[in-house]
Amino acid sequence: MEFTLLANDRETAARAGRLTTGHGEIDTPVFMPVGTAGTVKAVHARELRKDIGAQIILGNTYHLYLRPGADVLRAVGGLHRFSGWSGPILTDSGGFQVFSLASSRKITEEGVTFRSHIDGSSHLFTPENVIDTQRVIGADIVMALDECPPGQSDHAYARESLERTQRWLERCTRRFDATEALHGYPQSLFPVVQGCTYPDLRERAAWHAVSLERDGYAIGGLAVGEPAGVMYEMIERVNRVLPVDKPRYLMGVGTPENILEAIALGVDMFDCVMPTRNGRNGMLFTTDGVINIKNKKWASDFSPLDPALLSFVDGDYSRAYLHHLIKAREILGLQICSIHNLSFYLWLVREARERIVAGDFAAWKTVTLERITRRL
Repeated sequence: MEFTLLANDRETAARAGRLTTGHGEIDTPVFMPVGTAGTVKAVHARELRKDIGAQIILGNTYHLYLRPGADVLRAVGGLHRFSGWSGPILTDSGGFQVFSLASSRKITEEGVTFRSHIDGSSHLFTPENVIDTQRVIGADIVMALDECPPGQSDHAYARESLERTQRWLERCTRRFDATEALHGYPQSLFPVVQGCTYPDLRERAAWHAVSLERDGYAIGGLAVGEPAGVMYEMIERVNRVLPVDKPRYLMGVGTPENILEAIALGVDMFDCVMPTRNGRNGMLFTTDGVINIKNKKWASDFSPLDPALLSFVDGDYSRAYLHHLIKAREILGLQICSIHNLSFYLWLVREARERIVAGDFAAWKTVTLERITRRL
């Protein structure tokens, strides 16, 4: 994988770049729709590419390991062929999902033993077999196994957790370097920088990750309940250490405001379930503000969802029609909301990129945040 830095904003740390992978190029900043189990919920792969403009999507090792399983993915030749998505894919190691199962998992130096949420069967994730599974899945970018400690962890536990994550990272790196990609194209391993909300631990984690000289770096364990200001402080401290010529991926973040603020701090890559999850519950992000399409006020509003967006759903369907679909619990309503919200997120990062290149990102961000965060 190659990363080319193309432009820097004059007033912030925002930057525009280009990632080159075995499945195509990615312009950054970029938002990655979340396809946890091999699909972005309610959205066809063709719609993702042609109508929404997605360049890369995310899959999850935990879910894909449990179902359909490594044997199926190995037999078919990886997730790209299995899902019909021909662009780049990034996989989360599954660590966050495992650690969210607090009542049914056990952490040891070897790895994490957990029970499947599907049938209760017992499984073990180690740094080595998580890499092996991601080799089988065939993602272009894979994540190292890490522990995501609770946001309220005290310094002692956060330090203990980080030290274990660092040892796991070294094991992941050795396994990755000792194995080959299985499906005829290269893969890249990203370390995950943890450290909870403690500046000394975050900086320590970043320096350790950089010492392993990988193609890019991820920032994990944020947006888990800490104040937004604390999250931004952690991002800024980590990005002081991470190399400027490598991509930076902020995991699981977040709101449109979070994304613009993180871009200003030098982050290049984002993913979050918010656009699809909130969309399925009737919350729409638009270029003029946030809409709860369930509200009665939209029942007779025959204007387009968002005339400023280019997705086909924004011109073909009215707010009144979508209000009707959601109230009637029609599946089409879930599709339209998901496509619309993903179109908005992709519009947001494309606009940010254009403004970085043009040199007026900071001023644009101020105006845009005021507009897109208001409630309509």
